Amino acid sequence: MMITVMMPAYNEERDLPGLLERTRAALDGWAHYRVLIVDDGSRDRTAEIALDAAQRMPVELIRHPHNMGLGAAIRTGLKAAAQADGVVVTMDADNSQGPELIATMLAKIEDGADVVIASRFQPGAQEVGVPAHRKFLSHLSSAGIRVLAPYPGARDYTCGYRVYRAEVLRRLIDRYGDHFVRENGFSCMLEILLNLRRIRARVAEVPLILRYDLKEGASKMRILRTMWRYVVTITRGWLPLHPPAAARTAAGQTTFAATGTARPDTAVRHAPDSAAQRRDA
Repeated sequence: MMITVMMPAYNEERDLPGLLERTRAALDGWAHYRVLIVDDGSRDRTAEIALDAAQRMPVELIRHPHNMGLGAAIRTGLKAAAQADGVVVTMDADNSQGPELIATMLAKIEDGADVVIASRFQPGAQEVGVPAHRKFLSHLSSAGIRVLAPYPGARDYTCGYRVYRAEVLRRLIDRYGDHFVRENGFSCMLEILLNLRRIRARVAEVPLILRYDLKEGASKMRILRTMWRYVVTITRGWLPLHPPAAARTAAGQTTFAATGTARPDTAVRHAPDSAAQRRDA
């Protein structure tokens, strides 16, 4: 089974090298895998680090021409990753989420889940180094979301560390086109889960040990704005979603232009620049 580990990255030169080494150590020897990095217009050495890592492990790089937001990077990465069979792992590129958990998450897929979430709200989960105010707001948001948009099997609606069956992602994209992710901020992870609920994807969770103490770069989340976007996303989730026919892009139709290779199985691709992918104001 192919495992595609997709990492959206924006100015992650300090944390990405360590995460890539941890990923190689966690997967080498037993997994058929590739790492797909979506560089969302970074102004630092993120892309260079990805290309350097490609000399040692199966890394592919997609570059946005400028910063378009997390949602746009997730949309680009999921559409590209879902073209292959197997599973798609999404995780933050800041080294706060351990790739060592992937094997445990895959066991839940083998047990029948369509989506597995690394959850901060399962017994055994820990949040190491997370500021107290952020932890409080995170738990408050989670409790509110579970009340307003219950989803059997899910407690952590916003964590970006997940494993998806590729076929389920293709079904999601086939139904909604690019509208499967419209939020460009951190609320995009909630939006994806609510859209998966519409197609009755089966969800399971495993406890996550979140290691903010390993994260060297600054957090990019604007907490109050993100909480507001959660409200907007949940409200929109209650409404019927009928994307226009022009937006219904079948899975696998996204086109990237290959501009070079770091090794035979590693391509640098540039995602198309479109107004739909730009960061919301």
